[in-house]
Amino acid sequence: MPLQLEKILDPVGRKLLRAVQENARLSFSELGRRVGLSAPAVAERLRKLEELEIITGYHAEVNPAALGFGVTAFIRLTTTTDKYPRVLELAQRLPEIRECHHVTGSEAFILKVLATSIPHLESIIAQLSAYGATSTSIVLSSPVRKHGLEPGHLANGLTDVKRPD
Repeated sequence: MPLQLEKILDPVGRKLLRAVQENARLSFSELGRRVGLSAPAVAERLRKLEELEIITGYHAEVNPAALGFGVTAFIRLTTTTDKYPRVLELAQRLPEIRECHHVTGSEAFILKVLATSIPHLESIIAQLSAYGATSTSIVLSSPVRKHGLEPGHLANGLTDVKRPD
């Protein structure tokens, strides 16, 4: 880890990052109380985390089903490179496409899509099918959802994974 990053992500910085990921609406004063810093020091630390692009935004978590989007699906799209710009333009334009990942393997893209119904999902698939072959998986449930990320946490966790015998 570069020195500047190590400095900002010292134990206090890590606590601050954890706290703001848990609740980005906390005031600088409350964040400071939780991590042992003054409100101005918290503001400065958060500004540095933003400058380093460790924090890239603050968002509310919204329940799609409560807004009528009861169907979540992953669509895998196999296409040719000459169609990538049009696929990306469609992914940007359609609000139902929540994520678009360019991936390795036989597919070119994996898209996370929200739809109000199966016919709605079918219409999204039809639009994507104009650019290549699609394969769709409808999400039945999401039993594990993780929020928040700590530096080094994942790398350290991988070394501790117990492999089945």
